[in-house]
Amino acid sequence: MIRSTFAALAACTMSSGAATTIALNWFPEAEHGGFFAAQAAGLYKAKGLDVQLLPGGPGAPVLQEVATGRADFGVSNADEVLIARAQGVPVVALLAPIQTSPRVIMVHEESGIKDLAGLKNLTLAIEPQAPFTNFLKKKLPLMGVRFVPYTGSVAPFLAGKDFAQQAYSISEPFVAIQKGAKVRNLYVSELGYDPYTSVLVVSEKTLKDTALVRKVVEASQEGWVKYLEDSHPADALIREANSQVDQATLDYGHTEILKLARDADTDKWGIGVQTAARWNDLRTQLILLGVLKENSPSADLAWTGKFQPAK
Repeated sequence: MIRSTFAALAACTMSSGAATTIALNWFPEAEHGGFFAAQAAGLYKAKGLDVQLLPGGPGAPVLQEVATGRADFGVSNADEVLIARAQGVPVVALLAPIQTSPRVIMVHEESGIKDLAGLKNLTLAIEPQAPFTNFLKKKLPLMGVRFVPYTGSVAPFLAGKDFAQQAYSISEPFVAIQKGAKVRNLYVSELGYDPYTSVLVVSEKTLKDTALVRKVVEASQEGWVKYLEDSHPADALIREANSQVDQATLDYGHTEILKLARDADTDKWGIGVQTAARWNDLRTQLILLGVLKENSPSADLAWTGKFQPAK
């Protein structure tokens, strides 16, 4: 995701009553589109809610903010939720808007690399301790690959054809394209590591307020449906909230999310659906990677489908 300077979040809330807050895990961008679409369409307000979307950034402690009540809800990724549960952080996933992870390794087309197995004899900028990094190292030979820390900038990528970096397919590749690069995205999900992304989470304490949780989940889910149909009302609010993102980038992100938000599960049950099989598989992967212990909490504690609206 783009490492940009955040401009103040525009107020898009009701004028009275206590606010319900949703802490974002990054600066407002396309991966939060459905939540902004719910704002733009007045879906939260229609349910009597004053919802504020709180901006995140590098290292934003979303799950801790939610667990301690400093934020009512938050946005995170499924692997982060499972890791947090293992650390005793009482958070629960409610809705999974992005079914296929946008996590990619971005390479130059000129490199001739066409899949992840082809990563060799290059420099790779990546988060060294991230679970997906450990997954790639276990699954691939990565011969001749020199690892360097990921900084968030595409400048090193642009400087050499033998440089690759981690990215979110909805943002950094387009930045590189705008600067003249020819980019190929290699999706980590194609190797089998595919955590739900932009997951709506809540604390166990707030989860007991079933009326509030149901309203937020239903409005958010409807917002994501609207965002997939037409992103522009949400985009206007995102641009107000983050002056560093332009419409072209948001259009690119929306096109990508159209591919990532739908799959066989959403065709059957609806946008944002979660399944036990996906959560259990992810927990097993994290155990095999050494990220979680064998006796880590059950995946069933990390999510609930109770509030998932019917298709």
